[in-house]
Amino acid sequence: MAKGYRPVARDQLFLLSPDMREWLPRDHPVWLVIAAVQRLDTAALHALRRTGGAGAAGFDPDMLVTLLIWAYAHKVTSSRRIEELCRTDIAFRVICAGDAPDHVTIARFRAGLGLAAGALFGQVLTLCARLGMGKLGLVALDGMKIAASASKAANRTRAGLEKLAAELAARHAETDAEEDALFGPGSRGDELPADPRTLDERIGAALGELRAEQAAADEKAARAARDYLARTGNRGQPPAAHREAIAQVLLARAIAGQQAKIEAWHARDAALKAEGKGGMKGRPPGDPASCKAARRARASLAAARAKAARAADARPGRGPMRNLTDPHSRIMPVRGGAFIQGYNTQNVTSSDGLIIATKLTADQNDRPWFEPMLRQAETAAALITASQPARAHTEDDTGGDGGRGIGLILADAGYLSAANLTADGPDRLIATGKSHRISKRATARAGPGDWADPAIAAMAERLTTDKALAAYHQRGHIAETPHGHIKHNMGIRQLSVRGLPRATAEWHLTCAVHNLFKAITSGHLTTATLAALTS
Repeated sequence: MAKGYRPVARDQLFLLSPDMREWLPRDHPVWLVIAAVQRLDTAALHALRRTGGAGAAGFDPDMLVTLLIWAYAHKVTSSRRIEELCRTDIAFRVICAGDAPDHVTIARFRAGLGLAAGALFGQVLTLCARLGMGKLGLVALDGMKIAASASKAANRTRAGLEKLAAELAARHAETDAEEDALFGPGSRGDELPADPRTLDERIGAALGELRAEQAAADEKAARAARDYLARTGNRGQPPAAHREAIAQVLLARAIAGQQAKIEAWHARDAALKAEGKGGMKGRPPGDPASCKAARRARASLAAARAKAARAADARPGRGPMRNLTDPHSRIMPVRGGAFIQGYNTQNVTSSDGLIIATKLTADQNDRPWFEPMLRQAETAAALITASQPARAHTEDDTGGDGGRGIGLILADAGYLSAANLTADGPDRLIATGKSHRISKRATARAGPGDWADPAIAAMAERLTTDKALAAYHQRGHIAETPHGHIKHNMGIRQLSVRGLPRATAEWHLTCAVHNLFKAITSGHLTTATLAALTS
């Protein structure tokens, strides 16, 4: 039993060693992170900073990025929280050497990373490859939805944006009139009001995107309508999706045809008068807009638009929208039937847990990103193999040149298409349904007759074999483990910055942190291995 209590001597001098290197044990991970960043090529980060001239000296970019890496690895993304920890947490104090940057400096540095974050991701990937990581025999592609720094409530349709723009214009006009009455025309007074143009510009940009998107959709629909009319000659019942576009094409053709008749009549009339024959008899053809064919096409167009309007009324809130807070983000479906305002990340992961290729997109659909991510993964594979000595073919290498290239890429049914199955590149397994359905089909040994497209039918048949099924069943572990680590261990469920360029930079930083700490926790990155790389 203790005889008393230990004294709490808060006035004792040098409770901590005066040497900061003794504040934490030498095997603490923070020393590894500091040393690893010192060995990276961070020229892209330094290019962002301006030195020289008047003013105080700035903070070292290597220190700032080390601070962000350590913070993101420990579930801290708030710049204010990072600033606080730089004063209260020993590891954070060691990174900044006791000279804590304020939260504005941290936030501006993160927001300005831009392409330098992609370079950082590549440097960390190269470091991991030099440590022997990056098994490419089996890799997996998967998408992950991540929330944006924006609310779903800030979404507006085109009609909503136009209404808001009109309201703001009226409000600005009213404000201008009040200021003119108070200060005189052309004078604003001495006050510094908040600049309303920021919201105006966001609304204008969002409207511009929606109008351009609608114009592209209209042109696509018009091409489909012209193709349909060329094939069928407008015989039979047109498909519902094309009725409005077909009616518009027919109306334009009717007006153009009537206009051609008018021009031909006048040309003939002029020719006859030039020959002294007195010109054409009777009246010229009637107005193109009111001819019989035009009236019939206009009635069809009105009926198609009315039907589309009734369908839209039955589905309130749907249709193209833009977010006023982060215009590049989109509403994304997630598990459980819920929706978030966010982005869709595309990630290719090696079998030992490295994210070797990544892309932040605003596309709900994974399918268009299979080939772009495959090309990026091939580039990453070349970088990895160039950074490593030749290694023997291992058990998880199922193809490639002795395990030195991508052997087999795995993807779920969201990437299934004939184009993705037949694109150039390494061997691939793309699911033709849910995993449990694939297993059930394999048990039943269903044939390729279930699929119309030959490439998809061949993949369905291949997935009934034990070898292919065993390989595909590794997809979930390979692809989704990094996603779970980022969301649960790193706590990154929402981005902190807005706009696709800045959000992309933050996502590259996140993936670089994941890879660096994967190297640390797996034992590949140690003081000894890091020293060996530079010896």
